[in-house]
Amino acid sequence: MKTIYIIHSRDFDFKNELYSPIRKSQLNKQYNFILPHEKNDELFDSKELFRNGCDIVIVESSYPKIGVGIEVGWADAYNIPIVAIYKKGFKISSSMEFISKAIIEYNSSNDMISKLKETLKRV
Repeated sequence: MKTIYIIHSRDFDFKNELYSPIRKSQLNKQYNFILPHEKNDELFDSKELFRNGCDIVIVESSYPKIGVGIEVGWADAYNIPIVAIYKKGFKISSSMEFISKAIIEYNSSNDMISKLKETLKRV
């Protein structure tokens, strides 16, 4: 089972808009998702995870932050495929366009899950 780490800003309701749809979807049965702030708000050692075994990174790119960029940089340095997702109406960073294996624009949680399902088959 592939391990997928989710990178995101804390500037939105990520538990309801990102974590909950993933956990409730069929994807949750197919992949091992690491949602770094699911249980608490403590810092997560993503660099250690990338070094020791992570298959794919999904980065919610609607709310760019320095911490998000740092984690994406680490994932890229460890040659982990990066999938960028962002909400329709937001602008994705040109850096994400360069570094990502796939970029997904989504309208809703259901749309996000549907598009991730198809994309993860290819990555």
